[in-house]
Parts: sequence; C-alpha cells; structure tokens
Amino acid sequence: MATLFFLFCTFFAALAAPSAEAKMQRDRLTLETAQGDVVIDIEVAETPEEKARGLMFRTSVPERTGMLFPYPKAHEITMWMRNTYVSLDMVFIRADGVVHRIEAHTEPLSEKIVASQGPVTAVLELAAGAADRLGLKPGVRMRHAHFGTAKR
Repeated sequence: MATLFFLFCTFFAALAAPSAEAKMQRDRLTLETAQGDVVIDIEVAETPEEKARGLMFRTSVPERTGMLFPYPKAHEITMWMRNTYVSLDMVFIRADGVVHRIEAHTEPLSEKIVASQGPVTAVLELAAGAADRLGLKPGVRMRHAHFGTAKR
C-alpha cells in the first residue's frame, strides 16, 4: 500500500512540474571558458518556492541548459538533491561572477548537504558532467545580469 501511495504522489508531482517550470523566468548566461564563450539557456529560481523546488522531479536536464539560483548577498549556500532524479553538477559562483567551486556528479535523491564552502551569491545547476564538457572550473567567469557582468 505504501508503494502505491508513493507512486500516486510521484505521478501527481510530475504532472505539476511542467506548470511550475513554465512560470520560472528564462534567460541566458555566458561562460567565459578557455575554449571560448559558451551560452547556457537557464531558468532562474528567484522566489523561495522556486528555489525550494529547483530541478526536483525532472527526469533529464538537456545539454547547455541549467537553473540559476541567485541570492542578493554573498553567504554560505547549501543545496541538496531531495526528489531530484538526475545527477547534477552544482557550480557555486561568487558575487563577481567567478566560479568558486564545483560539486560534480551529485547523488540523485540524496539529502546529503552540499555546501558552497565559502561566500557566494549564486548556484548554477547543470546536468552531471556538463561542467567538465564545457571547460567550467574554478576561476572561470560568467556573464549575467545577476553578477553585473552581462554585455550590453
């Protein structure tokens, strides 16, 4: 009976996901990698509800897409993978748009806390392995309005 209840809840949560995704602001972010600029299509999790939901219940994260979690002030940010079915790379970004650290290949469905390990103002979540494929590493700069680094 518990399994049936779990499947029922999961099914309805998955049905709700597209409407939640559709409401999030969509934008672009540019990575300044050694191989050149790379543009990523992102969803921006701005509200506390959007940040709490994040990429939960998604069954895939397409290449060159992700979700940005911006915060107004630099501080230690912690994330987790509760109800997240796919492995992710979590990219912790300083206020100046420079990558502070990357937690690669996070464990799906885990409640283990993943911390920024220093003050940051944003987290970019990408499909697992994407950071490596894109040449993303600590020290790489990102351009986006949140960091005040977007090209005009």
